[in-house]
Amino acid sequence: MNASHKKGWYIGGARFYPMRHIVLLVLAFFWLIPIVWLVLNSFSASNSMSISRFFPETYTLEQYRKLLFATDAASQFPQWMLNTFIIAIFNCIISTFFVLMVAYVMSRMRFPGRKPLMNLSMILGLFPGFLSMIAVYFILKTFNMTNSHIGLILIYSASSGLGYLIAKGFFDTIPQSVSEAAKLDGASENRIFWQVIVPMSKPILVYTIISAFLAPWMDFIMAKIMLNSGKATDWTVALGLFGMLDRTRKTVYFGQFCAGGVLVSIPISILFVIMQKFYVEGITGGSTKG
Repeated sequence: MNASHKKGWYIGGARFYPMRHIVLLVLAFFWLIPIVWLVLNSFSASNSMSISRFFPETYTLEQYRKLLFATDAASQFPQWMLNTFIIAIFNCIISTFFVLMVAYVMSRMRFPGRKPLMNLSMILGLFPGFLSMIAVYFILKTFNMTNSHIGLILIYSASSGLGYLIAKGFFDTIPQSVSEAAKLDGASENRIFWQVIVPMSKPILVYTIISAFLAPWMDFIMAKIMLNSGKATDWTVALGLFGMLDRTRKTVYFGQFCAGGVLVSIPISILFVIMQKFYVEGITGGSTKG
């Protein structure tokens, strides 16, 4: 094995590993194929799915026009986007409060049972949330909160505090002397958290906000269990797009499904591009300590 393979090549001042980059390029190519196919089909004049050709015969914006301006009983995309956005905003606010406050308590305070409580939360975090969906459904049904967006917000945000570990790791990197100096000046624990710790924790704050905001956009299982009335106007975007792939509808709505997939990805992609720096800093900062 030659030295260039071990140490890489320098191209334009940057180190380049030929084999490693070739493997990553091949993997990226196969990963991008279905995405490119989805985008191309969103501009297709055909309403049905075609697996005989990769590129559409003709290109048009008709699928986007139908999706946004020609709604019907089966296609309510603007309403689905609005429903999901409202749920995401409320979940974002509530979950961010829960996660940051739990993380601060576990990082800065010492109290009896702290270690067992942390261990229990980590064990519970190993199990997927949908394992409890039947019990959660019947609890909310008792309070007549099924088929409501409020019930769905409660599901997303109620257990968010268990995801405190990364934020706790970030708070652990902030020197204790900062909090001690604030206490000497007479600051309460509440004031230290909001006026000292939170302003110093912008990366983990952005990471927590983005994670909480994305949850309703990507969730299907909980939304399917909760919003089961059959009214399309109540659905989230994940439920609505999935409904377009029903075997009785996909020959009519597949083009709109592809257009919807593209439109849903645009705001999420923009959000990641703008906040990428803070998102990465939040993850790496939160992983330095446990």
